[in-house]
Amino acid sequence: MAVPIRYLNAAFAVTAQLTVGDVPGLATQGFTALINNRPDGEGGSAQPLSRDIEQAARTAGLHYVYLPVVSGAITPAQAVAMRQALAKAPAPVLAFCRSGARSAQLYQLAQTAE
Repeated sequence: MAVPIRYLNAAFAVTAQLTVGDVPGLATQGFTALINNRPDGEGGSAQPLSRDIEQAARTAGLHYVYLPVVSGAITPAQAVAMRQALAKAPAPVLAFCRSGARSAQLYQLAQTAE
């Protein structure tokens, strides 16, 4: 089943929590990089660990970045880190968190981060 994806522009999109099984389909949809903005354990034991999603991403040939941020508590340093991650990641990039909203907010903050 395809995950619902919201494009912010041609180079960046967001989605909700991914599973290991979602990752191969993302590569076939044309994504070249994943950014995980959800801290491990935030969703309890049902949430896949970053290392497992990273392994699936690398197996699928995707660039992977783990940049966890707490909802409602994004720091200026995290916005800068997102800006740097986006500069290094091949587009198009798909970022995810619990719902996609935090990733979208972090992306917007990264646009003006210094």
